Amino acid sequence: MLLLAALLLSACSNGGNSGNTAAEATVQPTAAATQAAPEPSAKASASPEASSAPEAEPSAAPVTAGAASSTATQPAGDKGAASSTATQPAGDKGAVSGEQPAGGAPAAEVPLLYHMNKNYDIVPNEEGTNKKVVLLTFDDGPKEADMINSLIDTLDKHHAKAIFFVNGYRVKEHPELLKLIKDRGGIIGNHSWDHIVLKDKPYAEVKKQIEDVQKIVKEVTGEAPHFFRPPHGAGGDIGKKIAAENGLLYMTWSVGSLDWEMKEKDSNKTAKLITNVTDQLHSGSNILMHELPWTVEALDTLLTTLEGKGYSFADPRSIELKMR
Repeated sequence: MLLLAALLLSACSNGGNSGNTAAEATVQPTAAATQAAPEPSAKASASPEASSAPEAEPSAAPVTAGAASSTATQPAGDKGAASSTATQPAGDKGAVSGEQPAGGAPAAEVPLLYHMNKNYDIVPNEEGTNKKVVLLTFDDGPKEADMINSLIDTLDKHHAKAIFFVNGYRVKEHPELLKLIKDRGGIIGNHSWDHIVLKDKPYAEVKKQIEDVQKIVKEVTGEAPHFFRPPHGAGGDIGKKIAAENGLLYMTWSVGSLDWEMKEKDSNKTAKLITNVTDQLHSGSNILMHELPWTVEALDTLLTTLEGKGYSFADPRSIELKMR
């Protein structure tokens, strides 16, 4: 009996040890896994480039040949520039800096994607940005509301922006026309007060011709121009110096439409204007046009022709304000 009791006590003792061993075997892998779990997250935090790269690829897929930033998605068919800080909303054809869209929310800023070279062409800042773009500009306004509205209607149709280089004396006569350009999304440029040749004028006179326009445009629209084009393309060294002092990008043009040489009685003005542009056309073309009736009539056909040749339209606000 004593021997049987001893054997029973021994068996119970061995069974308890086996149960503890099995429990430890079950618990230890779970604890090990819990300790190991943070390691992938820690590695990902230490190397954000590696972790973000796979996410960037899908968002890059719909970007068009036009300009776009590394952090924003450009909607298909957009000819304008995408925001560097936010995704372009569906249906929006260009980010509008400083304008208030419906609902009162501020619009995204336009990234600086281009700069101007010494030939006054528009050049991409980085490899991969669409270089087959043109800059649209209209000089010698503002003249008439009907022409301004028609020009901007056509620009809107083609999802394009343009610089309207204005003369101070015209703004003084019709400030409401300048406000119309601004309200409709036109970019306003400085074209001197009196449209005179500046290159042979003294410093004080050139300064007044440029800075008086800066002042009146800001009074009417709340914002001074960022671009300056000297009348007749002749600003001289003084004009360039004063433009720089006012933070203005000085430019003439690299493609002339020659619309200023046309007369009302001339025939085939639309065809001539388009030929004048396409004969000189190249990537980054800075196209000079004017607020003239025949230019208004020709603009839709011209922009359609440019699009047919694979060109899109650079947003002036995407251009750096320093030539290089």
